[in-house]
Amino acid sequence: MPQTDLDPIDWKILGRLQQDARISNVDLAKAVNLSPSPCLNRVRALEENRIVSRYVTLLDPLKIGLTVSVFIQVSLEKQMRNALDTFEASILARDEVMECYLMTGDADYLLRVIVSDVQSLERFIVDYLAKIPGVSSIKSSFALKQVKYKTALPLPSGGAGPRQRRSAVIPDARERR
Repeated sequence: MPQTDLDPIDWKILGRLQQDARISNVDLAKAVNLSPSPCLNRVRALEENRIVSRYVTLLDPLKIGLTVSVFIQVSLEKQMRNALDTFEASILARDEVMECYLMTGDADYLLRVIVSDVQSLERFIVDYLAKIPGVSSIKSSFALKQVKYKTALPLPSGGAGPRQRRSAVIPDARERR
C-alpha cells in the first residue's frame, strides 16, 4: 500500500493508533466510523505494508532513574563506507543510544544518549565511544530540560495526504461534544 493509496479512513486509523496503540478494534472502528471487521482488515493491511512498523510502550526516563540526556556530535577521520559501517554497527549495539543520525555539517553523526548519571556518560564516552575505530572528535551537550517530546508523526486531517497536514491529532467523538 503506497503512501498515495491511503484514504481518509486510513489516516484516521493511523492517527488513533498513534494516540493509543492499545485501543480495542471495536473502539477504533467506532472512532473511524467503520464496522469492526473492515477496520481490522485495514489495520492488518497497514501493518503488512509496514506503514505501522511496530507497537511500543513509552516509559518516563526520569521515573526509572535515567536522568541524564545528552546530545553527542561525533566526527570521523574519514567518511568512507567501511568507517561508516563500523561506527553504525558499534552504535546499534548500545542500549543507551536512543537515536543516531548521519548528518551534514560540522559533525558526521548526532547521537541522543540517555544514562543514569554523569559517571555512566563518562564510561560510555571514554570506554566505548572514543574507542570506536575512526572516531576523531566527540562533542557533548547536556539537555537541561525537555521542552517538547513526541512520538506521533504529523498526519493530514481529511486524508488529503502529507503535503496538506493540519493536525496530528484526530479527536475522538467524546472530545468533539
